Amino acid sequence: MILTWAALILGLLLIVKGGDLFVDQAVWMARVSGVPPFLIGATVVSLATTMPEFLVSVMAAFRGQNQMACGNAVGSVIANTSLILSIALLALPGRVSRRQYLAKGLLLTGTVLVLLASTRQGELAGWGSLALLGIFLLFMGENIWQARQALDGRKEKSPPPSGGELGKHLFLFGAGTVGLVAGARLLVGSATRLALLLGVSQGVVAATIVALGTSLPELVTTLTAVAKKQASLSAGNILGANIIDNALILPACWLVSGGVLPISLQTRLIDLPFCLVGLGVVLVPMVLLGRFYRWQGALGLGVYLAYLFLLIR
Repeated sequence: MILTWAALILGLLLIVKGGDLFVDQAVWMARVSGVPPFLIGATVVSLATTMPEFLVSVMAAFRGQNQMACGNAVGSVIANTSLILSIALLALPGRVSRRQYLAKGLLLTGTVLVLLASTRQGELAGWGSLALLGIFLLFMGENIWQARQALDGRKEKSPPPSGGELGKHLFLFGAGTVGLVAGARLLVGSATRLALLLGVSQGVVAATIVALGTSLPELVTTLTAVAKKQASLSAGNILGANIIDNALILPACWLVSGGVLPISLQTRLIDLPFCLVGLGVVLVPMVLLGRFYRWQGALGLGVYLAYLFLLIR
C-alpha cells in the first residue's frame, strides 16, 4: 500500500513538471514555425498527450479487457470535454474563430454519432471502424490545409532556428512528453489498484479513474496553457485529443482484438450519450455565437458530475 501511494505521488510530480516543459516547447514551435497555436495544439500536442489513452486502451484490448479499452477511450472524451475544457472556459472565456473550430467540432461530433450507430448490436462494427478512420484522415488533412493557409498568409517569416537551438527544444519537448506519459501511467496504475481493492467494477474504473488518469496530460497541458495565457493551444489540444481518442484509438483496439470489439451496455447507454451532451454544451453556443462563455464551463462541470453520479450510485 505504501508503494502504491508513493507511485501515485511520483506520477503526479512527473505530470506537473512534464506539462510545464511540454507547453513551453509547443508555444515555441508555434512561434518559430508560424503555425497558429490552435493547430499546434490540435496536432503535435494532441498526438503526444493521447499517448497514455492509446497505450492503455490498445494493451487492454489485446488482453481481452474490452470494458477497460472502450471505457477509457470514450471516458477520456467525456473528461476532456465536460471537465478539462470546462475548467478552461471558466478561466478564460472569450471570442473564438468559428472557422478554426467548426470543422473539428463537426468531425468530433461525427465520431460520436458513428459510434452510436455502429455499436447498437453490442460491438463495434467493421464499417464503423472504417468510418472512424476516415474521419481521422479528414482531421489530419484539414489540419494540413489550415497550416498551409496560415503559412501562406504570413507577412514576416521568422529566421530558422540553429541546429543547436532546435535540438535543445526538441529534447525538452521529448522530456516533457516522457514526463506526462510516465507520470500518467504511474498515477493510473496506482489509482486503479486502490479502486479495485475497494471492489469497484472494471467498467466504472475504466470510465472514471483510468479515463481521468490518462487524460491528466490534457488536464495539465490545459491548466499550464491557461496560466500562460495560451487558451487557443488548450482548446486545440482538447478537440484534437478527443478526435484521436474516438477515431484512431477505438479502430486500433478493434484491429488488435481480431475485428471483434464488444461494447458494454454502460458505454452504449451512458458513456456515449453523455459524450454527446458534453459536446453540445461546449460546441453549439460557440458555433452560433462565436465565443465561449463561463456559463458553458459551469454547465459542462455539472454534466460531468451527473455522469459520475450515474456511474457510482
